[in-house]
Amino acid sequence: MDSVFEHLPRKLTITMWDFSWYTMTLPGEPYHDLAARFEEAVDRGYNTVRICAMPFLLFTAEGKRPGTLHFGSLGEVGQRTRWYNCRGGAVLDGHAHLLELFRQAKAHGIYIMLSSWEYQQSPSFLAFPALRDELAAIAPKERFMAIARSMHQLVRYVKAEGYGSQIVYAELHNEVEFGQLTAVGVEQGISETDTPKLVEAMQPYIEEAMDYLRAQHPDILMTASYTLNEAYPKAYVARNMQVAHYHLYIKGVLNELMDAAGLNDEQIPFPNAFVQSLLRDDAPPFEAWTLPAGQEWRMEGNPVGMKLIYLHDWADPDQWDLYLYDRYGAHKLAMLQKADMRLEEAHEWAAHSGIPVVIGEGYVGYTPLHAGFEEGPVGKFIAEYALRKGMALGFWGMTLCSNCAPHHPFWNDIAWQQKWNRFILEAE
Repeated sequence: MDSVFEHLPRKLTITMWDFSWYTMTLPGEPYHDLAARFEEAVDRGYNTVRICAMPFLLFTAEGKRPGTLHFGSLGEVGQRTRWYNCRGGAVLDGHAHLLELFRQAKAHGIYIMLSSWEYQQSPSFLAFPALRDELAAIAPKERFMAIARSMHQLVRYVKAEGYGSQIVYAELHNEVEFGQLTAVGVEQGISETDTPKLVEAMQPYIEEAMDYLRAQHPDILMTASYTLNEAYPKAYVARNMQVAHYHLYIKGVLNELMDAAGLNDEQIPFPNAFVQSLLRDDAPPFEAWTLPAGQEWRMEGNPVGMKLIYLHDWADPDQWDLYLYDRYGAHKLAMLQKADMRLEEAHEWAAHSGIPVVIGEGYVGYTPLHAGFEEGPVGKFIAEYALRKGMALGFWGMTLCSNCAPHHPFWNDIAWQQKWNRFILEAE
């Protein structure tokens, strides 16, 4: 990297606080006390926190949005899921909360990785739909620059308050190929499931946003977040990013469970017999497990559907985990091969482009809050395999697991996080 970025850590150890750092702030929720969470992060060996910085919720193209942010929830729905289990009801001075995050980051020697989930999940947790409606009303071709302009104002604000040096880099948006940014490709007649074509269709719009952000902030690294979940030519990603920021969800055996549940096939009835075999005895009918009246807008455009939320809410965690353990052996080799192939692919493309690689999320996939497969011996083995591979390839930074954060039970496994963060920091 250029000498202007020499103040940044040699290796990044990343904990992902996503949008939960502002949706879970009530007394008793994980982010009510940011200072305590930063102390815990330092104790576990992290030097980077990755967040949805809510640029659009806090800033217009011209500057700060006035007023406070009001947060809601999905009611009873989502309370045994990850990320969707906030209580709701908080009224937050979003700008002050952002500055407090940076104040604590600076005090604890931690860097902040800025992103946006605003064309995905985060608007689902607003108390009122106005900002979500404003996002949805932006024409698909304009959405990339709309987020870029808000991100520019956010970075400008953080710099003006004296915290610019704590930004490790800024991502235009989280996982651009999943969510409402893909509408620009769908408008061209591309299928919502054709990941390669969608990534290719977004390329010029992401590049335009990158050019804008790099011109506004030449002292801040700029990128966008892509995944390695599906195969697509890396020539289709934005060519002017300064960091190759990727996510790797291997899934494998988890996909078998999803397919058996009929989550990926509208022709399969839900809940089918397999789903019923996973459910708790007190599970309500699927049709009865709905959002409060008038709140249906919360899941419109959200890439996580109600079927998956119902399954996570009402699956017996033991039955869920037992199925994955029982079937894992049939997928083990393919899962490890996918990790090898995707990480090597990212390394090769980034080396050709002359930019560092960061794996910001991973590694098995999305599981219920109280299920333990990813935090257990198999999930750890897969994460460790990916971490060893990434460090052997010379990656700049990696997350230990998407679930290693204060709003997940995995946060309590302190020794494992210390060990593998030390592994990353000591890598050549």
